[in-house]
Amino acid sequence: MAESTTDASDADLPDRESHDQDSDISTSSPPSTNDAGITPPTFAGSTPPTQPAETGLRRTFNSLKYREFRYLWLGMVFLMTAMQMQMIVRSYLTYELTNSPLLLGMVSAGFAIPMLTLALFGGAVADRMERKRVIQIGQGASAILALAIGISTFTDIVHWTHLFGVSIAQGAVFSFLMPSRQALIPQLVGKDNLTNAMSLDAAAMSATTLIAPTIGGGLYNIIQPEGVYFLIAVCCILAVVCTSFVKTPSGSKARSSAPMLNDIKSGLAYVIHSRMVLVLLVMGLATSLLAMPFRFLMPVFVVDVYDKGPEAMGLLVTIMGLGSLVGALFIATLGKWRRGALLLGGSLLSGVALMMIALFPYYLAAAAIMILLGLGDAGRRTLNQAMIMEEVEDEYRGRVMSVFMMNFGLMPLGVLPAGILAERTGGQFAIGVLAALLILFTMAVWVTQKQLRNHM
Repeated sequence: MAESTTDASDADLPDRESHDQDSDISTSSPPSTNDAGITPPTFAGSTPPTQPAETGLRRTFNSLKYREFRYLWLGMVFLMTAMQMQMIVRSYLTYELTNSPLLLGMVSAGFAIPMLTLALFGGAVADRMERKRVIQIGQGASAILALAIGISTFTDIVHWTHLFGVSIAQGAVFSFLMPSRQALIPQLVGKDNLTNAMSLDAAAMSATTLIAPTIGGGLYNIIQPEGVYFLIAVCCILAVVCTSFVKTPSGSKARSSAPMLNDIKSGLAYVIHSRMVLVLLVMGLATSLLAMPFRFLMPVFVVDVYDKGPEAMGLLVTIMGLGSLVGALFIATLGKWRRGALLLGGSLLSGVALMMIALFPYYLAAAAIMILLGLGDAGRRTLNQAMIMEEVEDEYRGRVMSVFMMNFGLMPLGVLPAGILAERTGGQFAIGVLAALLILFTMAVWVTQKQLRNHM
């Protein structure tokens, strides 16, 4: 396993809010620091208090005690709310303009193209520029893109090619924004709180998946699509405002003047020679390719297997989102406890849930199984990302996370063959094959990767 070294940026971690009360803190002797690099306060006239073990809700939301992470997290909530609303309104608007499932698929897939082609450059930028600035530029660009579609819709000149172009542009923005954001998190909370922070991130994303599409879809006919796009732009601007309150440590500033291609090459070399990082990245890619196609093939099950309508599909997505939310909060509460086994367990649970969906052609059964699928998805995605960031040295985090983000660009490679198989053999058989492959892959990793299995 590649050793996780504590770099200089970890020493620059911001204190918790209680540390701001300088008048109550004695500076007569240098206080000790904990494993995360955070200096506990020493109060005048007293010995440093012993911190009680945090349990329950305090442990679950532990990372939100850090002011800088709290503002970064809140900015992400606004941005993901905007993106979830945009997915709904863009799909509706595209289909209204074209009445073509093919063009609808093209517009939706446009987001993935730059995620595959530009993510490595986004990672290199994250390791050379101030990460907060990159994040804010991305959030601001998202607001401009939403505003552009809102204006073109309001003036009645919108065309499906506009939506396709903005979808590609949004993917390009995220190719730079997300590696910088994810690489900044460990600098704000420390490695000891990283799993908790990533779990809270996943929980917030699950919550926006539950709420934002309902808001966007409900407002579509009330304030019209242009109104929803203007609301999306406002959410993006609020994200910029929240991020502006984040005080970044010195380790988030530029640290490389080498040619960008050299940075990309060194990042890839780092991944190849860091065995645990490579195993985790392959694990994330393989499980995404095998588990994610069901989300895109869900209409096949709802219409052809369950004989239901769009409302039934919406309920399934909501239940799965609830499962993901519960799973993310559960992981946030656990902290560092057999995370390797939990990661593999989440992958196995996803495979078993998909196999049950393939075997039982009943809507009520599917609704119950969605909880298990959401739990499994939250486990494998949240832990996979947190463990990767813990293993990686700060100077490489942006580039390594850009490789992780390429999963989203590679996802169509899993959806396309699954769609072809479903077209020829039916949705149940296709998902059954993917489920079997996911279960076999997870068991193979369990047997062959002892370091991952025993990772704490």
